[in-house]
Amino acid sequence: MARIAGIDLPREKAVLYALPILYGIGKHNVHDLVEKAGLDPRKKIKDLTEAEITRIREVLDKDFQVEGDLRREVNGNIRRLMEIGCYRGLRHRRGLPTRGQRTRSNARTRKGKAKTVAGKKKTKK
Repeated sequence: MARIAGIDLPREKAVLYALPILYGIGKHNVHDLVEKAGLDPRKKIKDLTEAEITRIREVLDKDFQVEGDLRREVNGNIRRLMEIGCYRGLRHRRGLPTRGQRTRSNARTRKGKAKTVAGKKKTKK
């Protein structure tokens, strides 16, 4: 089993589809990673040699920021925005969308489960 950056990669998947499981490696920069490491992207993880796994680790350490380091940096950036009190920081603090989306009818993922507000009773005349 290949363990890279503290994550066990699935043995049956091809390198091209297994590496994006790492936080910070997406479907676009996996091509750069495979090219720099000199690997066949269709090769399965279980067929990789120790030398090839080591080459992947070296390229990751040298050229990419992944997993814990990247998560720490992203959380630090969000914390900084909240501390300086900018608009994006306030939106993070309130748990609302930060990139200009409407919140009147959507944004349920960020706002959470709908809290129903009782309507005003209508009186008969």
